[in-house]
Amino acid sequence: MSRQWTIDAVLLDMDGTLLDTEKVYFDSLVAALTAFDYGEDAVALCHSMVGLPGPVCEAMLIEHYGPTFPMAGINQAFLVHRDEMMRSGLPLKPGTLALLDALAAADCPMAIVTASSRRGAERNLALAGIRERFDTVLTLDDVTRGKPDPELYLKAAAHLGVTPQACVAVEDSNHGVAAAHAAGAITLMVPDMAPPTDETRARCAAVLPDLNAVLVLLQERGALG
Repeated sequence: MSRQWTIDAVLLDMDGTLLDTEKVYFDSLVAALTAFDYGEDAVALCHSMVGLPGPVCEAMLIEHYGPTFPMAGINQAFLVHRDEMMRSGLPLKPGTLALLDALAAADCPMAIVTASSRRGAERNLALAGIRERFDTVLTLDDVTRGKPDPELYLKAAAHLGVTPQACVAVEDSNHGVAAAHAAGAITLMVPDMAPPTDETRARCAAVLPDLNAVLVLLQERGALG
């Protein structure tokens, strides 16, 4: 029999975990860089940014391309491409609704813990049709240090009145896993754009194929009552 988990809350990353947005961001940034003739190494560079906050990504771009990098123009081109891709709404990752339904049915407290801005989180959750499911949404605007720093997860647990060690965190990126693990949460990974590193695997209680598998594991471990 697998060890049972006593869980007081489930903390969920947003982009790439619940919402199929990481590919939108990735493709939009690659397209913007290519439009400004920075496309040669854009794919590899953009892969290294998956799961990081926007300001960190901007700093990485300037460090990589130099102080003359046209950030304003790149940002504008990125937004145009992103908005076009999002025009018809945002798709959910497989298993999102089943997991959220099960957590609600079990009266398990849950929160969004995202490296996105408040504005971006509110927009994306609304576009995906799941904003009303969450009373607690923690964003980059709520902390001084974003992922991979654990501050977001520590603040989410405190907001819910639970200890991080009594939380399951679900993430899709290596940087997100680092944040959740450093906070002390039981960390599950459902990889999206980037595969887990060996270090990431060591930090996870499990690496799973989708959110349906996350739900099955929570049920098997008795985390949903």
